[in-house]
Amino acid sequence: MEQQLNELKETVLLKIDEATSVKELNDVRIAYLGKKGPITDLLKGMGKLPADERPKMGALVNVSRETVTEVLERRMAILEQQAINEQLDKEKIDVTLPGRPALQGNHHPLTRVVEEIEDFFISMGYEVAEGPEVEKDYYNFEALNLPKGHPARDMQDSFYISEEVLLRTHTSPVQARTMEAKQGAPVKIICPGKVYRRDNDDATHSHQFTQIEGLVIGEDIRMSDLKGTLSLFAKKMFGSEREIRLRPSFFPFTEPSVEMDISCFKCGGDGCNVCKKTGWIEILGAGMVHPNVLSMAGYDPSVVSGFAFGMGPERIAMLKYGVEDIRHFYTNDIRFVSQFHRTEA
Repeated sequence: MEQQLNELKETVLLKIDEATSVKELNDVRIAYLGKKGPITDLLKGMGKLPADERPKMGALVNVSRETVTEVLERRMAILEQQAINEQLDKEKIDVTLPGRPALQGNHHPLTRVVEEIEDFFISMGYEVAEGPEVEKDYYNFEALNLPKGHPARDMQDSFYISEEVLLRTHTSPVQARTMEAKQGAPVKIICPGKVYRRDNDDATHSHQFTQIEGLVIGEDIRMSDLKGTLSLFAKKMFGSEREIRLRPSFFPFTEPSVEMDISCFKCGGDGCNVCKKTGWIEILGAGMVHPNVLSMAGYDPSVVSGFAFGMGPERIAMLKYGVEDIRHFYTNDIRFVSQFHRTEA
């Protein structure tokens, strides 16, 4: 039995030395040291030996097993390190190679237009004001010269939450709240934000859209100040060669009121599909702040005056980028947004 043990040990040691991978070495360990391995069988067969031979033979088997285990563990450490080195060689990074370009997100075209408008007016000394989208009827209508029952309310079919609360139909309530808070002090603000109206969504209409309104109040504010501001705005947004024209209109909160058109940036005024052959494109509404609006906010119309304007960034974005359907701005289609990659730093 002792000779059998020595032969078995030599065989195992040879197998360990011949193993070239961690897997092969694990197979050797299981085959010879496992529960069904020959070394374990030798230990189980100790009971068949004479009583006086068992201690000696048991000691030899244990020594042999310990020797094989130690050799196997050393070989395992070597093979594991070799495996790590081989993996590192395969996965090593050449830091001198140029890096892969990282994909960058795009600014949404509507966001870009809003930020461009904000930057322009901030550069002219305006502040950006915000207010709640769930608004009181008073600020949305009454404080803007639209008392209950006024027929002009029908122009803005509203989402009412209760009799006195609704989703704001324009950002003008922010102007009313700002004037009320200023209590007679000069005001120079723009008010960007979401607004809501009951409408059937189609290529040019949406029940939720964006507005940016502006308000200036102070002493000796005139229509000429409004026209000069809007002219600079048109040139900034659509090119230095743009001209504007003001057409009489009606808004309950301004008097006089005007619609502003710009000369067509596509045809230069000759007439095309963008301007519907007129040479002009309607952009926004504006006017001088109505004396009733000033009075309700605590201003004296005989001392101060002001102008206001309101525009839809969606319309401006559609014109600037040639977008034919307003719904593209709200459908989160990555194919649409990816067209507007920001190239500037």
